[in-house]
Amino acid sequence: MISNKTKYALKAVLMLTEKYASKEPVLIAEIAEKESIPKKFLEAILLELKNKGFLKSKKGKGGGYLLARSPNQISFGEVIGIFENPFGALPCLDGKANHRCDECKKGSVCGIRMVMQEVHRTTSSILNVTSFQDVHDRMRNTNQEAMYFI
Repeated sequence: MISNKTKYALKAVLMLTEKYASKEPVLIAEIAEKESIPKKFLEAILLELKNKGFLKSKKGKGGGYLLARSPNQISFGEVIGIFENPFGALPCLDGKANHRCDECKKGSVCGIRMVMQEVHRTTSSILNVTSFQDVHDRMRNTNQEAMYFI
């Protein structure tokens, strides 16, 4: 499960992906309203994304936020990784050698660890190859399929 902060970050980057072709900055207020995100919370999220190099901002009239890279060069996994470590709750999956849960007697042959490592690898591979452009295109194609023309 992901936090609201991460979900809001994904929603904001998806909206900025939608606006990427125009090269026009998007106001925080516009993102907040369209995506139903509390404005103050969104400000902190966008600043963090900017500090990590995913966004750039323009001040003054006509200002706002833009993607710093093409949406096909930003993966879901990268953005989620800024705000989440979904497997950090398990000491044996934190990436440090010889870590194990306090009560674990099996270490690297622990069945729970084996399954959770596989879940982590599979999930990470999907998230890391799925770009925001991919998702934007999927959304647009799904929307077009649902439209009826007379």
